[in-house]
Amino acid sequence: MDARHVCALVLLWAGVALLLLSVLAFWLLPRPYARLHALAPAGSLGLPLVALAAAVDTGPGRAAVKLLFIAVVVAVGGSVSTMALARARARQRKETP
Repeated sequence: MDARHVCALVLLWAGVALLLLSVLAFWLLPRPYARLHALAPAGSLGLPLVALAAAVDTGPGRAAVKLLFIAVVVAVGGSVSTMALARARARQRKETP
């Protein structure tokens, strides 16, 4: 095992652990806003860490660049979608008596 593979394994395990903790928090938390708060790290850190681990394990090249691009898009998109869901939930609560 070389250093690149070990680094990829560490990143992969960190990403998977973060995803599993987010899922556990989602199941345990009772309110919608708390659930959104629990899922935010999964989208902004968990999946990008897994993509980064795949990019590190792949090595330099086109595949690694594509994986890093996916990681950035998911990290930005996760935060934006969390905010959009929270705003939609807030608007829904205002409209219903």
